[in-house]
Amino acid sequence: MTENAWTRWPSREALGRAGVSRPRRMLAWGTRVLVLGMLLWGVFNGSHAHGWDAVAAAAGVILTGLVAWALFRTTLDHRLWSSLTLMIVLLGMAVAAQAAGFRVPALVIWCFCGVASLERLPIAAALPVTSVALASYAVVNNDMWLTTAATTVGLALAGYVLRLDAEARGSAQRLLAQERAARAAEAESAALAERARIAREIHDVLAHSLSAQLVHLEAARLLIERGAAREQILERVVAARGMARDGLAETRQALSALRGELTPLETFLSELVGANDGAEVTVTGEPRPLPAEASQAVRRVAQEALTNVRKHAPGAKVRLRLDYAEHEVTLDVRDSGGTPGELTGTGGGYGLLGMRERAELLGGSLEAGPHEEGFTVTLKVPV
Repeated sequence: MTENAWTRWPSREALGRAGVSRPRRMLAWGTRVLVLGMLLWGVFNGSHAHGWDAVAAAAGVILTGLVAWALFRTTLDHRLWSSLTLMIVLLGMAVAAQAAGFRVPALVIWCFCGVASLERLPIAAALPVTSVALASYAVVNNDMWLTTAATTVGLALAGYVLRLDAEARGSAQRLLAQERAARAAEAESAALAERARIAREIHDVLAHSLSAQLVHLEAARLLIERGAAREQILERVVAARGMARDGLAETRQALSALRGELTPLETFLSELVGANDGAEVTVTGEPRPLPAEASQAVRRVAQEALTNVRKHAPGAKVRLRLDYAEHEVTLDVRDSGGTPGELTGTGGGYGLLGMRERAELLGGSLEAGPHEEGFTVTLKVPV
């Protein structure tokens, strides 16, 4: 036994009533009532307990109960000197009861001190108290020496077993509290992750759509200031309106995705390339439903890749290939290259950085760069 074990208090969880089942609480109260009954029986059973002696004896029983209750409170608060003082008071009351001829109450108090000290005090402090209390019990008890020795050892073992049981219960309470805290932290982390996912969806849709509209509207404003032809201005306004319409459709789709109402990925890609001249899609492998996050990653990367082609290489032919492997899905977007468009310098919206972040959050990867003809984007997501 280490020095820390000698001086360590039982935990507050062990000394408290939290986690104690109803049957055990009823048993504890039954034991207290039994002890109180033994004290009262010992007081009033003797023929000398009459008149004021009986009143004084009853007051002594009540005082003993109050001191024992105070002892439970001080040990719960881990106040060593107060607890030892109350133990000494109880031992003194037992000696006084024995001197006054109340042998049974004295024996009960000594047994209580011997058991309670082992259960509720540090071992280094409990051993002297238990030794004094049980030695006093053995001296006063008039049973056979073998019976007295067996009872004394049994009381010591009972106190230590109660201590071990209380510490086990305290450890269980601490583990339960830690588990609850871990679950609360996990729930908070899940909520933060969901908020981050919603934020990414909003950013992916609105940032891209609004930035494109802003470019066209700014161009329309400049054309108006320069007195350009009505057709040129109208073309810019119509383009901005188209961007707004597309952004609204994407927002509705994003909301449907957040609700779990996703259209099949192959259908989505077919509709996506249908709105882009010169684009085609190929699906290989065995199509199957994907987790919502993986499906959204493929959709967003496909959208952004096609948007980048329109901005940086308008008129280029685009080939999308979706490959279902056993443990991952791969999206490959390649364009044939072309003349840089007028929106080339307008900013990235979602951009490669956002696409790569989305892939890495899912444990996947994204590679983007030029190839022999144009530009390629390859997304791999584990499923």
